[in-house]
Amino acid sequence: MTDTFDFVIVGAGSGGCAVAARLSEDAQTSVALLDAGGRNDSWRITTPFGLALPYSAANWAFDTVPQKGLNGRVGYQPRGKGLGGSSAINAMVYIRGNKWDYDHWASLGNTGWSYADVLPYFKRSENNADFDGEYHGKDGPLHVNKLRSDNPIHDVFLQAAREAQFRTREDFNAEDHEGLGSYQVTQHNGERWSAARAYVQPHIGTRANLRVETEAQATKILFEGRRAVGIEYLQGKQKRQLRARGEVILASGAFQSPQLLMLSGIGDAAALDNHGIGVVHHLPGVGRNLQDHPDFVFIYASDYPHFAHSSLGRLPSLLRAIQRYRRERRGLISTNFAECGGFLKTRPDLDLPDIQLHFVIAMLDDHGRKRHKEAGFSCHVCLLRPKSRGSVWLKNADPTAAPLIDPNFLGEEADVEAMVAGYKTTRRLMETPSMRALQKKDMITSDVKTDDDIRNILRARVDTVYHPVGTCKMGTDALAVVDQKLRVHGLDALRVVDASIMPTLIGGNTNAPTIMIGEKAADMIRAEMRAS
Repeated sequence: MTDTFDFVIVGAGSGGCAVAARLSEDAQTSVALLDAGGRNDSWRITTPFGLALPYSAANWAFDTVPQKGLNGRVGYQPRGKGLGGSSAINAMVYIRGNKWDYDHWASLGNTGWSYADVLPYFKRSENNADFDGEYHGKDGPLHVNKLRSDNPIHDVFLQAAREAQFRTREDFNAEDHEGLGSYQVTQHNGERWSAARAYVQPHIGTRANLRVETEAQATKILFEGRRAVGIEYLQGKQKRQLRARGEVILASGAFQSPQLLMLSGIGDAAALDNHGIGVVHHLPGVGRNLQDHPDFVFIYASDYPHFAHSSLGRLPSLLRAIQRYRRERRGLISTNFAECGGFLKTRPDLDLPDIQLHFVIAMLDDHGRKRHKEAGFSCHVCLLRPKSRGSVWLKNADPTAAPLIDPNFLGEEADVEAMVAGYKTTRRLMETPSMRALQKKDMITSDVKTDDDIRNILRARVDTVYHPVGTCKMGTDALAVVDQKLRVHGLDALRVVDASIMPTLIGGNTNAPTIMIGEKAADMIRAEMRAS
């Protein structure tokens, strides 16, 4: 079966959903959006507390290759599968990053990507229930608001921040974001508001020019000469094609966009030849420049009654919480778990915060895969702008095989020392009277005393906080994959619109920036259509 559309978009994550919805606003423009996963419209996805429940259908659940900087450990890389992509399984924290991040992109030669350039797209996407003014939008499809969990831990966290002499902050997405406070989330009426719910699901069946294909795994980009003309994909056991009159747009994320390029003959020629893949275009930067936030988690058992129990042992209170959520869409079941946090400097002479905290109302051990009998809490600390660079490569030429993912965590010694400073800064918060009062037992750090102890526990426990970017980076240098319009260098009618295009990792969560990339891409594409 072959059908033809103006645009064929591969991947219905944050970037793909945004660009698909905006391009299909024009009834004369036909758009096909395909994703390897399902519709992601079950209660497990829409109910925020569902984040705590295993749900493999919406998660690629990748592993890394053994990490030299982490004592050879294999790390875990959850990635969203299905409509909404990772926005369907993330912790819903709404963060844009620092103004400097985007001005830095522009300084690298990426004209049009400064903070002043991208702010209108953040605002266009946003429907913020709490903040207005210069930095916020009220009319976009992406609902953003304060949590409805009504957890008194927020007051405790703010008091601890003051005791540690850290700034406190209400809005992390304005001129400055240094300080600690409560996060806003991508929710609406106490439900998860993924990129799919914001941009695509309202239009399924109502826009005749938008076709959404699920359970459809792209296997190859089709070319005529140097022009991308379609996508080959598997749906069930059937091999099918979608053809593109205009463009093929990859939006499969930092792991799978470079994977599909390589499977299609675009990448380092020698590496492709090793897998017996014919070279369509030698582009050595494909799969390189992988960046992610290395993250360490403090974990404490606690008797505080407002923490979630990973084993659901407090069943009566859980049943009451479920009943309240059904009535009011409020309370524990609306939690994103990472309810508080913020951005801190580990040294006063730094121009920007260099670490981010996520304060979690449960004991999050090994990404929640290791369960504890007791209730408790966790505090993540991640390094915002690591120097280490990793890569994504093909395991083989099988399009259904997982890629080889190497974040190279703590590969640079400077990252180890920065994480030591981040550990100490976070420990200041954990040792305040307010935090001490919550702690029944320190689960992992009670014996950590010296800097060498810190280095050892970092190498033993650091892993991702789920923000991989950069593997199809935007730029003009030898390893750049796309230009400032997100067009793949050296090829025609092929674009990448997801977090893989980020030349450098932004200082914060990556969902909102990826949606911004989708919004901006749609505008650039429409401008080119008008000019042609």
